[in-house]
Amino acid sequence: MLRLKILASAFPLLAAAMFAGGDLLPGARPCLAIGEGSVQITSLPWQAQAHVSFTGDPSLATVRVQLTDDAAAADFAVLDDIDGTKAQATSHGCAINAATRFVAISAGPAASRPIIYLSPGGPADYRIFVASKRFSAREAAALIVGAHGAPRRLAAAAL
Repeated sequence: MLRLKILASAFPLLAAAMFAGGDLLPGARPCLAIGEGSVQITSLPWQAQAHVSFTGDPSLATVRVQLTDDAAAADFAVLDDIDGTKAQATSHGCAINAATRFVAISAGPAASRPIIYLSPGGPADYRIFVASKRFSAREAAALIVGAHGAPRRLAAAAL
């Protein structure tokens, strides 16, 4: 009975920690620093200010992100120490503060959220280069779209 009471008293503390901005399993999440703030991937959907999803159908996409193999041609490049010695020892992710913007990757597309089509070619709104052990191409695409939003489509002007 005492074990049950201890477990029951620990549950509210775990729930409070999750709502306060942490995960149950702490660890560095993919993020990027922008000025005084940062943009970070979160697994907690209620914590995110931006939600993005991915599609394999380019006709459903609202944002097209091209994977490029040339860092100089990319709008956003993620490159860390592939060998892992120095970068992994010194990298602890971005600092979380009031200016941190969280991005969640949703399982299903929604019309009100950016839907990303990630491809190695074709027309693109953003071009990314990813050579990282800590970032996947999907996470990098979600961060760049979460930081900048979906580009606005200009309607043809009627003359």
